[in-house]
Amino acid sequence: MVESFAFAIADRVLGKLGSALIQEVGLAWGVKTELEELNDTLSTIRAVLLDAEEKQATSHQLRDWLGKLKVGFYDAEDIVDEFEYEALRQKVVASGSFKTKVCSFFSSPKSLAFNLKMGHRVKKIRGRLDKIAADKSKFNLIEAVANTPVVLSKREMTHSFVRASDVIGRDDDKENIVGLLMQPSVTENVSVIPIVGIGGLGKTTLAKLVYNDESVVGQFSTKMWVCVSDEFDIEKLIKKILKEIRKGDESYSDSSMEQLQSHLRNALDGEKFLLVLDDVWNTDREKWLKLKDLLVDGASGSKILVTTRKKSTASIMGTFPMQEIKGLSHDDCLSLFVKCAFRDGEDKQYPTLLKIGDQIVEKCAGVPLAVRSLGSLLYSKRGERDWVSIRDSKIWELEQNEDGINEDGIMAALRLSYYDLPYHLKQCFALCSLFPKDYEFSNVVLISTWMAEGLIHSSGQNAKMEDIGERYINELLSRSFFQDVEQLILGVLYTFKMHDLVHDLAMFFAQPECLILNFHSKDIPKRVQHAAFSDTEWPKEECKALKFLEKLNNVHTIYFQMKNVAPRSESFVKACILRFKCIRILDLQDSNFEALPKSIGSMKHLRFLDLSGNKRIKKLPNSICKLYHLQALSLSRCSELEELPRGIWSMISLRTVSITMKQRDLFGKEKGLRSLNSLQRLEIVDCLNLEFLSKGMESLIELRMLVINDCPSLVSLSHGIKLLTALEVLAIGNCQKLESMDGEAEGQEDIQSFGSLQILFFDNLPQLEALPRWLLHEPTSNTLHHLKISQCSNLKALPANDLQKLASLKKLEIDDCPELIKRCKPKTGEDWQKIAHIPEIYFDGREIASSTK
Repeated sequence: MVESFAFAIADRVLGKLGSALIQEVGLAWGVKTELEELNDTLSTIRAVLLDAEEKQATSHQLRDWLGKLKVGFYDAEDIVDEFEYEALRQKVVASGSFKTKVCSFFSSPKSLAFNLKMGHRVKKIRGRLDKIAADKSKFNLIEAVANTPVVLSKREMTHSFVRASDVIGRDDDKENIVGLLMQPSVTENVSVIPIVGIGGLGKTTLAKLVYNDESVVGQFSTKMWVCVSDEFDIEKLIKKILKEIRKGDESYSDSSMEQLQSHLRNALDGEKFLLVLDDVWNTDREKWLKLKDLLVDGASGSKILVTTRKKSTASIMGTFPMQEIKGLSHDDCLSLFVKCAFRDGEDKQYPTLLKIGDQIVEKCAGVPLAVRSLGSLLYSKRGERDWVSIRDSKIWELEQNEDGINEDGIMAALRLSYYDLPYHLKQCFALCSLFPKDYEFSNVVLISTWMAEGLIHSSGQNAKMEDIGERYINELLSRSFFQDVEQLILGVLYTFKMHDLVHDLAMFFAQPECLILNFHSKDIPKRVQHAAFSDTEWPKEECKALKFLEKLNNVHTIYFQMKNVAPRSESFVKACILRFKCIRILDLQDSNFEALPKSIGSMKHLRFLDLSGNKRIKKLPNSICKLYHLQALSLSRCSELEELPRGIWSMISLRTVSITMKQRDLFGKEKGLRSLNSLQRLEIVDCLNLEFLSKGMESLIELRMLVINDCPSLVSLSHGIKLLTALEVLAIGNCQKLESMDGEAEGQEDIQSFGSLQILFFDNLPQLEALPRWLLHEPTSNTLHHLKISQCSNLKALPANDLQKLASLKKLEIDDCPELIKRCKPKTGEDWQKIAHIPEIYFDGREIASSTK
């Protein structure tokens, strides 16, 4: 372990102690002095923590000292959180009135016992920290200043599609592999071509380049891309392949192995297919032959393209000779470095930096990942000292193999990039190690995760935590820690991945605080704070699973990344709740129990609860409404859930909610969702009985994103929806009965609509005949910049008034609307003049030149 993150935790606790709420509570409860003394102790220790964390690599005693401090900091944070929780509880007790001063709540004699207990706990933890802090003089530590600001590099987001012009030095490799794919099969229907090379050389990038080549696309009737990674599990691989064939359909997810193999054989029978198996590690020939036997029914000429680091894997799978890719030439690496480190043409302005960069590239030994990582690191630095420090770093002093390249050398480059991160981004990055390799991150979920752990720091400019989280992701993207961005709603909803070597880097710096476990794990460090259970077999005897929990101490995070395994029972969840009182994140997605334990209400510290994918749960206990700290609640794909608990309005910290349930109206009962004044993002998905959104949702005054999808019974929207003044993104899709966007109230066009709406998506609304009237009214007409209309077959014309009133509209997309596209054709279409002023216009994914270009 090289990082302890003690500084980050201390900084977080100090921020909470300095908040107006805690200071007011401390005064009201008579513990102001104790809290101030705790603040002083933490401030004194914090001053030397950066120096301690830098020196710990060479001192076991110092590492141990930091470990003890960190445990104390976590305990201090738990205590401060309890003060916050009690303040939130009292607000809810006061009939939802948030204006009453906190002091009036805590002067009651009933609070005396709580005050005394909390005062004693604060004194106790301060005493512990004082004892530990007394030892700091042994280490000759100096005070240091943190590099807290995140300076953004202002780059456009990357994406997963690989353009040939963006890939440097792989033309010959590409042409060679494309040629092999075109060769007819001589001895068998399905041939296998292995691409072999060490991590970071660009095997996956090369495979994508080939996969998207026009000549290849036209050669195969079916194309599938499956990432395999560490575990070669045949059943899981079949499910992934079927999901690719069926465009995301997972209806077979509960099928038996016998059913799965039948589905796969039928799907590939007579089809000439291309299957990419990316990042394969398997060396068990029998496993490969079992999978291959299910793929041989494809038509003659079918191909399987395999990427792997291991020659032994290639030898057991390949029918063609392995295609071993080498490091890039120095000139190609320098071209890639210049592209990453400089803006267009800027390298000519800095000849000295370019010369140093040339020397840095030499150390990267032809590995594109290393070159891209360091180029991205230096993109925003123009001081010669910064570049020299990278070139001359001692981290490069690692052993290399005969060819001059190995994965230690790549890791050296990645470590340099990691060390350059601000301390709070280091902790955000390290937490990503809890997710499996090749995990598809969602920006919304990852930001909610960081928020739940208290890792997002306010900028002091009233910025929303979600916006700060977006800046964190963009910074990690610009530094090449994340890659393969897939846009769902441009710039708002998107996914991304980590290269597996970058994932290894995160694990290196996160352990032992963050660990991926399975039920066979034996030696578990006592200081683990964040645990994820990997996708392995659930113990057949539940007592073994319960026994395993005893190996864990007071963890803050539990992820169950265990799809398609035996159900997690209610008793197991009860055991988690009982044992882990201070947990912030409880991920129970794809669980399979009928009732959430009532004891869930005792989890005072819980910020993130994921119950998505539970197809048996019918009701939530009322006690869940006591989770006053809860910020993110996921109930998506809970198809049997009958309704929300009546007291959900009391969960006053909720910021992100996703819902699947059987209610006809989500806003009609009592206060319900309408009282969630902190709510930022709301997703209503797969609500088969939902018929309308009644009045009341306009009270969601902070709501910025609303997604309504797969609600086939939805007939109308609330007229009040247009009064959501903070709403920036509205996406409505797969609502087959939805006829109008204007709500049930008529003749009220003069009412101002929205106020911040920027992105508007309509998808698969076959009954929609006209765009909403409010679209052309202020202020929407002055804020909307992206409008997308897809699969709205009944929408045959644009409004009688042209769209020139949409002064801010920069992008218009129309897909799968043949009549509308015909009317909007350049020059000849009746509606062309209504849209010709828009800078970007796309029909069925193809860009159309507008008159502004």
